[in-house]
Amino acid sequence: MPRAPRLMKNHAAEATLFRARALAGFVLVLAGLAALAGWYFRLQVLRHDEFATRSEANRLRMVPVVPARGLIYDRKGRILADNVAAWRLDAVPERAGEGGALLARLREVVAIDEEQGSRFLREYKASRPFKPVTIKLRISDDEAARFAVNRWRFPGVDLVPYLGRVYPHGPLLAHVVGYVGRVDEKDQAALGPAGSAYSHVGKTGLERYYDEQLRGKPGFRRLETNVDGRTVRALDTVPATPGTDLQLSIDLDLQRAMVDAFGELEGTAVAVDPRTGEVLAMVSLPAYDTNLFVNGISHADYKALQDNPSRPQFNRLVLGGVAPGSTIKPLTTLAGLDSGVRRPEDRILSTGVFRLPGMRGRGWLDGVHGWTDARKAIYESVNTYYYQLALDMGVQRYDTYMERYGFGQKTGIDLAGEIEGIVPSPASKQQYEKKTRWYPGDLVNASIGQGLWKVTPLQLVRGVAAIADDGRMRRPHLVASTRPRFDAPWQPLPQAEPIRISDDAGHVRVVQEGMQMTTTGSGTAARIFRGTPYLSAGKTGTAQVVNRGVRAVDPRSLPLWKRHRGLYIGYAPADDPKIAIAIAVEGGGFGADSAAPIARKVFDAWLMGKAPAPAATNAGDDAAATRPDFSNVVGNPPAPPPVPTAPVPASAEAAR
Repeated sequence: MPRAPRLMKNHAAEATLFRARALAGFVLVLAGLAALAGWYFRLQVLRHDEFATRSEANRLRMVPVVPARGLIYDRKGRILADNVAAWRLDAVPERAGEGGALLARLREVVAIDEEQGSRFLREYKASRPFKPVTIKLRISDDEAARFAVNRWRFPGVDLVPYLGRVYPHGPLLAHVVGYVGRVDEKDQAALGPAGSAYSHVGKTGLERYYDEQLRGKPGFRRLETNVDGRTVRALDTVPATPGTDLQLSIDLDLQRAMVDAFGELEGTAVAVDPRTGEVLAMVSLPAYDTNLFVNGISHADYKALQDNPSRPQFNRLVLGGVAPGSTIKPLTTLAGLDSGVRRPEDRILSTGVFRLPGMRGRGWLDGVHGWTDARKAIYESVNTYYYQLALDMGVQRYDTYMERYGFGQKTGIDLAGEIEGIVPSPASKQQYEKKTRWYPGDLVNASIGQGLWKVTPLQLVRGVAAIADDGRMRRPHLVASTRPRFDAPWQPLPQAEPIRISDDAGHVRVVQEGMQMTTTGSGTAARIFRGTPYLSAGKTGTAQVVNRGVRAVDPRSLPLWKRHRGLYIGYAPADDPKIAIAIAVEGGGFGADSAAPIARKVFDAWLMGKAPAPAATNAGDDAAATRPDFSNVVGNPPAPPPVPTAPVPASAEAAR
């Protein structure tokens, strides 16, 4: 078989191909080097600032410095809201890992109950990765020591010192001072960017009203850390601005005396200095321990408060409107005098019954008081005097004067949530009862503080304080002075000028004399104030809560919420007033038997430094012997039998 011809190599072509391949490889290598150089240039030149910042952030950590919350003192410098040093555990989600696993490991070192764990997991899942989330507040010293030893096991978890809020007197000032609580989403939105520095904000009472001043302004610390997140050193610090301290006009001793005077009774009381408008003491009973809410109240404690039919959390001082009953009569008297409808010496004959013109069969009953002038109408609480007075004034003129005395409007006290109340009128009847027609009988009921009335104890005490101060009505207030630092002097808060409720000093004097006679002679509170070394002035009252229908029912057989409220307003000493008071006792019945004794004890405590004796209780049938018998009382203390006539309308049953 013949051989195939042998091919000869083309060295020139191979050389050309090699050179082409080498050139292509060189270009590719050069392009790669250029790309790498460009990438390095982009990283180290174009994005230098960005990566330098990231690098610095890995090394440095900004920690907010939470300011010390301002302290709250009473008028004598005793602390009512304090700060105590405490520890808490915080976790940063992006560094601490999955929440459930983290919680399981932490429970080996720190006691964390199910409620605390559930709250942490909810907040942990909803939080931003870089935002610290509190695991547990108020870590004990033992727990803090155990965690410090095991700190290396928990990256992203820190033991943070902070100042916790404490209320040394707990329930005594629950509805005045209020409490702080943990920051929630709503609080965070309201606080804005600076909100991350705060763990607590004011929730109720003065803590809420003055929260912005009390919480101060946060600072920050710049810390250098290692790869494990441990602090190496502090580079610099911008100090926080502490919160403003508050000094109240409240006197702690008088506050305690007021609570003791109530005993087991429930209700409200407010005492003010009529010369300044300073609140000396104020209570809403029953109360509760505000310390329970500071770090998050447990389900069991919260359920106990919610299930309590007396509603301890309900602030009756600013939210609890009541009918004023006969405590409105001194101001109604002043309205009649100032309007010119009555003169001090004008008299009406009280025969024990009152009927509107043309009325048949039905009427309003009252005791037989005989000839009655303005002073006697007050101290014997003569209903028929006020029935005719209101009709002669007319509803529009009557309402104008009641609004002039501060009813139907907020007092302006430095507590959040205050209601305006209701002054009876055709408009308010249409608004609240959905009834468009106004009857003369509506005005008759309104004249003695019944019907559609709704006033707060603060409005009542402002009115009686204005009478005590010769017709000057002042804004009641709790905070007397403030200071920005512990070493700074106290600065009194400016107060608005008083408003005159009457331009005739003689008319105010007539009302004052009528109220003074209430506590002397045949007045409705004379037996309560007998023997006092000071002269006082006041007015008893009873406010109907619900229509009981039958007058003969023994109030003690009814649940507390169906019994009438006992009321009292007054001031002392009558010749040089230093304290004015308004009291409403829930289920107290006649005001002279329930509210007036409380006023006497409060006056004694303030004017004589005398601690009140234990008060009678209305809790349970076993205490019936210590309670006054209301079964035969309709309005004022027993008077001569009324003239027989038609049945009494239920709305007039609790006239006094």
